[in-house]
Parts: sequence; C-alpha cells; structure tokens
Amino acid sequence: MPSKVSKKVAGMIIRNRKSVKDGVVTSSGIGEPSVFHALVVIFLEFFAWGLLTVPIIAVLNDTFPDHTFLMNGLIMGIKGFLSFMSAPLIGALSDVWGRKFFLLITVFFTCSPIPLMTINTWWFFAMISISGVFAVTFSVVFAYVADVTEESDRCLAYGQVSATFAASMVISPALGAYLLNMYGEAVVVALATAIAVLDVFFILVAVPESLPEKIRPSSWGAPISWEQADPFASLKKVRKDPTILMLCVTVFLSYLPEAGQYSCIFVYLKLVSMCLKWSFSFIKY
Repeated sequence: MPSKVSKKVAGMIIRNRKSVKDGVVTSSGIGEPSVFHALVVIFLEFFAWGLLTVPIIAVLNDTFPDHTFLMNGLIMGIKGFLSFMSAPLIGALSDVWGRKFFLLITVFFTCSPIPLMTINTWWFFAMISISGVFAVTFSVVFAYVADVTEESDRCLAYGQVSATFAASMVISPALGAYLLNMYGEAVVVALATAIAVLDVFFILVAVPESLPEKIRPSSWGAPISWEQADPFASLKKVRKDPTILMLCVTVFLSYLPEAGQYSCIFVYLKLVSMCLKWSFSFIKY
C-alpha cells in the first residue's frame, strides 16, 4: 500500500505542469503534456522539409552541376557529424532547463535555412550543414515522450512518433513536387517556411513543459559534466552491456545503407528523369 501511494504521489508531481511565480499560479502551453504535442512538432518540422525534397535536388544540381552527389554527401555528412557531437550536450541540458526550450531551439535552427533557398543558395547549403548542431529534434521529442508516458506505454508512443515522421515524409515530397510544377519554386519555399513558422509558434503557445522544475537536478545554474556532453563517452558505456551493444550495432548497420540511399536516391531519380526527357526529345526530333 505505501508503495502504491508513493507512486501515485510521484505521478502527480511529474504531471503537475503548473509553476508558482510571485504567488501567482501560471502554466505554459495548452492542456497537459501529451504524446500529441510531440507528434505535431515532429510532423510539422519534417513536413516542411519534405516539401523541399524535389526543389532542393534542382537547386543542388544547378549550384554544383559537376559534383552534385559529392556535395550532397558532404552537406549531409557535416550535418550528421555535428548532430552526433551536439546531441549528448543538448540532451543533458534539456534535463536541467526543460524540454520545451530545446524543442523551440532545435526546430527553429533546423528550419532556419528554408527561406534562404530562394535568397542565396550557397548560404542555404552552408546553413543546412551548420544547422546540424541543433538538428536533434528527435532526441528532445523522445525525451519529451518519456516524460509524459508510463514505461509500459513508452514503446507504443515511440512507435507513434516514428509513424508520424514517416507519414509526413510520404505526403510532403509528392505535394512539393506538384506545387513546384504548377506554381514554381518560390511558392513551395514560401509554404515550407510558413509551416516551419507554424511549428515554432505551436511550441511557443501550445506545447507545455513536460519536465517540472521539482524533478530537475536544479535550476539554470546546474553544472553539466564533460562526460555528459562527450558523445564518445556514451559509446564507451555502450560497450559495457553486450545486449545494448548488439542493438546499437544492428541499428547502425541498418541505417547506414538507408541513409546513403535516402541522401542519393532522389538526386539519382531527378538526373535519370532529366536524361529520359532529353532522350525522348532527341528521338522525337
């Protein structure tokens, strides 16, 4: 009986999203934190980028006509490396400062290159690479989901996050390609920018904090150790547990070819389609 009472009290503390400031009870966001908030954030961010799948290929080919595949790999490689280096630090800081702040930061900086696509293509690709420092929205979203779910429901919630990401990427590239053919590149970029702004606004207004100050290590002044921020220290910990090591190796090997395919397949299809058009034109005339 005491254990049940203690669990109930702990649950009430975790789910209490209100804070007291100067004697006034305040709350941020709409409703209590839930998986729904995380799903909306993920969907909007990747839907905005998904709209640019085909336009990015065209811009990439126009900007680097002789080294399209190489530059695509370099841009995505730098972005991925910076994300790998920054993810542990952002995760550790979110344990102290809260999830909402870092949801806002990661989404804002990940989507910040979008409007540059029609302004300056060199800055656009440079910003995509640099934005990798904050392009770890998934990590913060998974932490958010862990805060608002019981352990027994966590796998289902993580599956919903992954399914939402997949749904956004299924719909948006086709829609982006259609809008590109019908209305041009500027319209697609403007729509993607509007969706990114909507995502940031949603986090500011509607997303409540999932990690109350009561259960954080301390307030903004909490120290962060180098071990928490070091990504290679995390890899050393993985080696100590054979089961976790096997899972990590499996995930790494499964995502490695998929990442390469994902980064190149659209460029390849674009180039092939252009070659086919040229061939048909040549045969016709």
